[in-house]
Amino acid sequence: MKKSVVKEKSFEFSLTIIQLYKFLQENKEFVISKQLLRSGTSIGANICEALAGESRADFIHKMAIASKEARETIYWLELLQKSNLIIYNYEKHIEDCISLAKMLTNIVHTAKTNPKPKTKN
Repeated sequence: MKKSVVKEKSFEFSLTIIQLYKFLQENKEFVISKQLLRSGTSIGANICEALAGESRADFIHKMAIASKEARETIYWLELLQKSNLIIYNYEKHIEDCISLAKMLTNIVHTAKTNPKPKTKN
């Protein structure tokens, strides 16, 4: 199976989001933490679905969803940071998620603009 950098990065990011979720739960933050857990872990799930896509359009669609989930995750992280509900340094998580979002945006853009590969007869 071909190695996927974005898949590996999203998996590692998911693990850090799970740890952050546990920390937030221990500190009695239940609402935003669940939203963060859902969006933060669904990035990688959608990437996995895209890599197993049935067609080029399916691949693009699932990668675009992963990109949207990354942007939602950035929103929740920034909301936690600015609200001061739980004092914590969210910067590394935000930077990692912005990096993922950029990668996904580039993947979607490249897949949409590059010509379809020619099939051999």
